[in-house]
Amino acid sequence: MINADLERFLWDIPAHALKPLTSKSKACIQRLRTCRIDRPNLSRQPRRKLAAVLVLLYEQSGELRVLLTTRSKSLRAHPGQTALPGGKADDADESLVWTAFREANEEVGLPLPSASSNIHFVTTLSPFLSASQLLVTPVVALSSHPILSSLTPSLTEVDRIFDHPLEAMLDPQLILNNGELLVGEGEDWPYGDGEVYNTTDVRFDAYDGLLYRMHRFRTCASPIKGLTADILISVAELAYGRTPVYGQHPSNSEDDQGETYRAVVNRRIAENEMASMALERGGKV
Repeated sequence: MINADLERFLWDIPAHALKPLTSKSKACIQRLRTCRIDRPNLSRQPRRKLAAVLVLLYEQSGELRVLLTTRSKSLRAHPGQTALPGGKADDADESLVWTAFREANEEVGLPLPSASSNIHFVTTLSPFLSASQLLVTPVVALSSHPILSSLTPSLTEVDRIFDHPLEAMLDPQLILNNGELLVGEGEDWPYGDGEVYNTTDVRFDAYDGLLYRMHRFRTCASPIKGLTADILISVAELAYGRTPVYGQHPSNSEDDQGETYRAVVNRRIAENEMASMALERGGKV
């Protein structure tokens, strides 16, 4: 169930939130809100298999930027890596939308929906599959004001809060056009000082051995890569209505690779549902 306050929050972006945006940014938000997305039913999935991340967009200097974090190096999972605010669903969460906002509140101090008139739900995407077999639902939202300077990182979870131009997920060279201060070659970017984008193709066990392209994008902090990159590429494709300038998949048949990945995700959803049904019947998984 979704309570009344959250329901109002979900479906209404007031005119004042869109008015300051450039026509290009408005068009992006409109595409995201109206795009047709095949969202599978996750109601029978075990809670322990569900997670959500918040893709918070806001406009600064005429371009849409996305909020990101560098995970604390003291964490056991993915220390020092770039992440979208988010995490596993709790039993008390009313929806995966709420999961994303709760986690963002805990990690970076983003106000909860009931406490802010500047943050507005845009859409959700179909779930992605993490290396640990979590079904991760991206929740896209818009902040009507740049919000980076008002956020505070969790001392135990986040080393740094930063942002990145969303459109640069489709064309990495755009990062060079706006005077962005990029991290130098070193621990955070060991791929060459002249590069802003790098890929490696690997067989990924989490995707049933599917050949997977690991995208890496240079930023002002830790690189965007892996699942976070995959999610942001998809959001950017929907927002700007075009495909990346680089090869998104490690095959000449881009559509086949995308469909194969989605088939793996749908198979996990079906497997989880069957396991849940077996448990409900008192059977063994």
